[in-house]
Amino acid sequence: MGIGFLWTERSAAPLSQRHFCARQVGTVIHSAPEREETGIRELLRCIWRRRLISFPFLPPTSDFAKMKVGCIILACTLLVGTSSGSKAVQPLKPPCRPGFSQNFYTVIVSRDVLHGQSILKDTTLSSERVKFEDCQRSREVGFVSSDPNFSVRPDGSVYAEQELANLSEPVQFMVTARGLHDPHIWETTVKLALAGHPHPLALTKGGIEEMLSRVWDSQPRVIKFPRKHQRSSSANGLRRQKRDWVIPPINVPENSRGPFPHMLVRIRSDQDKAVGIRYSITGAGADQPPSGIYNIDPISGNMFVTQPLDREERASFHLRAHAVDMNGNQVENPIDLYIYVIDMNDNRPEFQNQVYNGSVAEGSKPGSSVMQVTATDSDDSTTANGMVRYRILSQTPHTPIPNMFTINSETGDIVTVAAGLDREKVSQYTIIVQATDMEGNLNFGLSNTATALISITDINDNPPELTVRTFSGEVPENKVNVVVTNLTVVDRDQPHSPNWNAVYRIVSGDPSGHFTIRTNPITNEGMLTVVKPVDFEMNRAFMLTVVVSNQAHLASGIQSSLQSTAGVTISIQDVNEPPVFPVNPKMIRFEEGVPAGTTLTVFAAQDPDHFIHQIVRYSKLSDPANWLKINKTNGQITTMALLDRESMYVKNNVYEATFLASDNGKSGSPQASGTGTLQIYLIDVNDNAPVLIPREAQVCERARPNSMVNITASDADADPNVGPFVFELPSFPASVRRNWTISRLSGDYAQLRLRIPYLEASVYEIPIIVSDSGNPPLSNRSVIRVKVCPCDNNGDCSATGAVAAAGLGTGAIIAILICIIILLSMVLLFVVWMKRREKERQAKPLLIDPEDDVRDNILKYDEEGGGEEDQDYDLSQLQQPESLDHIINKPAGVRRVDERPVIAESQYPVRPSLPHPGDIGDFINDGLRAADNDPTAPPYDSLLVFDYEGSGSTAGSVSSLNSTSSGDQDYDYLNDWGPRFKKLADLYGGGDDD
Repeated sequence: MGIGFLWTERSAAPLSQRHFCARQVGTVIHSAPEREETGIRELLRCIWRRRLISFPFLPPTSDFAKMKVGCIILACTLLVGTSSGSKAVQPLKPPCRPGFSQNFYTVIVSRDVLHGQSILKDTTLSSERVKFEDCQRSREVGFVSSDPNFSVRPDGSVYAEQELANLSEPVQFMVTARGLHDPHIWETTVKLALAGHPHPLALTKGGIEEMLSRVWDSQPRVIKFPRKHQRSSSANGLRRQKRDWVIPPINVPENSRGPFPHMLVRIRSDQDKAVGIRYSITGAGADQPPSGIYNIDPISGNMFVTQPLDREERASFHLRAHAVDMNGNQVENPIDLYIYVIDMNDNRPEFQNQVYNGSVAEGSKPGSSVMQVTATDSDDSTTANGMVRYRILSQTPHTPIPNMFTINSETGDIVTVAAGLDREKVSQYTIIVQATDMEGNLNFGLSNTATALISITDINDNPPELTVRTFSGEVPENKVNVVVTNLTVVDRDQPHSPNWNAVYRIVSGDPSGHFTIRTNPITNEGMLTVVKPVDFEMNRAFMLTVVVSNQAHLASGIQSSLQSTAGVTISIQDVNEPPVFPVNPKMIRFEEGVPAGTTLTVFAAQDPDHFIHQIVRYSKLSDPANWLKINKTNGQITTMALLDRESMYVKNNVYEATFLASDNGKSGSPQASGTGTLQIYLIDVNDNAPVLIPREAQVCERARPNSMVNITASDADADPNVGPFVFELPSFPASVRRNWTISRLSGDYAQLRLRIPYLEASVYEIPIIVSDSGNPPLSNRSVIRVKVCPCDNNGDCSATGAVAAAGLGTGAIIAILICIIILLSMVLLFVVWMKRREKERQAKPLLIDPEDDVRDNILKYDEEGGGEEDQDYDLSQLQQPESLDHIINKPAGVRRVDERPVIAESQYPVRPSLPHPGDIGDFINDGLRAADNDPTAPPYDSLLVFDYEGSGSTAGSVSSLNSTSSGDQDYDYLNDWGPRFKKLADLYGGGDDD
């Protein structure tokens, strides 16, 4: 076969700049089939290694169909991998990752392994191996093949699992690697092709195009900007241009192990030889979030993916490629690049629930639907990776057979397989269900399990049976609500269900309805009770026929038992007939809340002894809530308290009270009394506001999806005065609605959660207004204490968060403790200092004798003040002037002319901050000496002029007083003035003694 190389005008570059892959293959490949296929493969491998792309096109001849099959003209445009002068991007060597070295292996099977046309069992097919890198961890890895005919040994060699007739067509299967002690799995694809076999693609134009298109899709290729259509300037007018290439999408497998960055395509402009081109890409994944997944070499145009992709996060990307010159001017129109992430089987099926609950009636026929389990797979549902199949792994117990149920492999519907379900023998089955993707292939599909609990529901297949055929009893006449006898019954159906609950009927012997049979809800016994007084004078005995059945009808095909019927003999005892209430029990209807003193009804009795005149008196026999009273003579019933439907004594809105009517027992007969039951049906009114529970809760300080408070509203009233309830937050204070939000989940439930992302840890009292549906509705403002605290990763309050939420943070508590310690230390130091000072004061005596200390005897009295003429004086004359200007400018008259000498002031001794008591005397003496020698201290050595006192004083002259006279004045009266004048009396009173 001959292969030629024809260059188009697009690739007309100098020959020295081109790489000819044909040189490695040879210009002529002989027409032998083996050499032909090998040559084409080597050519394609060369294209892959050079990161080049070739496009087939029609040869110059117009009759391609007439060419011989052995001769094909192939024109390849070989583009240089990198532009001239640019450096190739050398990615860093990535870290070792365990797994297969390739995602796809092509294994050529030599014809030497054929035994005739067959391949024998355990025959190694090729020397080529599937390589698995364990990163020197020496892990034990086992390989599992999806094709039962082929498998892979631990050394990576591919062999035939069983004898094969032939290998006429290439075979492709998946190989899964599983670690024996490692939960991880790895997958790759292996394709087997027989050497020398005619290529699956016919060596025609279409086959070559498809082959090259596969190379395009599986290796980096060149994407060229489309040509701009230009008008020709020749005389022929417009020249028809070649169509632009349709850019195919780029497929990238998810979870690729790299190395990264991994080259995807090369972007190239035809003008890169004329001007310097800079390439860039934009869009989500490049310069938009999630940014940095794809980048491009601005010089060479090589586009890379920088990290593994996850199809479950993003299945496709839309980028735009740009080409500009060195000045930033657009050279080519942007082109759209579509990148699709190829799905890998990296997600297990996940059941919506780990435990499913279903039920089926006992005795169901085969094929009866039980339940449905559902599992979802995050992988692509259009491929086998996301196609889930179901199967049952086990059933417990195995009674009556191990496979009582089956499951639809595609829908997950579980149905019965066989008959024989009997609740009385097995009440529940446990089924383990497995979901596997890859359409249920257990060899390489991923699996998950769930538990299905199937309850066998009861049907009424066992009729009730009375224990004996005849019952007997006796009752005094005129007695009501008296149990004559108990009818015992046996039923094997589920207790306390409609199939077990007994219903008794009197079918004969009581035409007047004197008796009834009530069922004991606990023991299921029938209590034969007198409900209508029996008169001994009319009937001395009753013969009743009783039939028992269930609340539910018997199942189809089940007959009633003969033991479901029995006879009851009742003897009537003669007694003094008590008064009888005509209507017993008597039912009346009243609204709850009627006030005390309200008359409800008259409950009067009649004495059946018409021939004996007796007086009937009434009394209250039973009033659980003590709400009623009855008039002793006429039987009028009135209320003593408010009737409350929500009381614990009200059953099903009915309040029962029993009253006694007694005769006086004249004519020698004993006193007899009869009872009557008054039933009061209380009509509900909206008198109870709804309340909220819980009263306290806690949430995380940062808003989380699961950080919420579930609130339940309850109302003691009945419908329609209860739910649905309305939950709302008050508008005041405003911080409540700003920080919190409440939403109703259903009629009785709501959720309280944070509105803001973060709220400081503390205890908050959240008021919530809840209203019922009554008319008019009642509202209640309830306060819920919500503890906001820091939470750990599990959403639970941490220990420090609980302390902080209680009101004080850890820092605040530590600061308080430090302040307390400092305060105690200061108090202790002050006490020590005071004790030391007291000791020093006691050690050194005072400067003066205590007897001469008159400080306690000096009294300060108020001053009376001068007369009216003494008030006219100028105080400014007594003030020391700052300067002499105002004195010089003052008019002639009396004035102060003294002034402070302008000289340096004397230095006075400084008193120590903590003086010793013994230093006080020295300090005073030093101060006196400094003051005596200080010329700047007043009084100044100058003439002092005092203000004029005035004339016309009414006081006489005091010049006649002789202060030096020593008359015989007696000062002994000073002793009578008290202890304050004792010192003065001692000075003057004792002159004679001196």
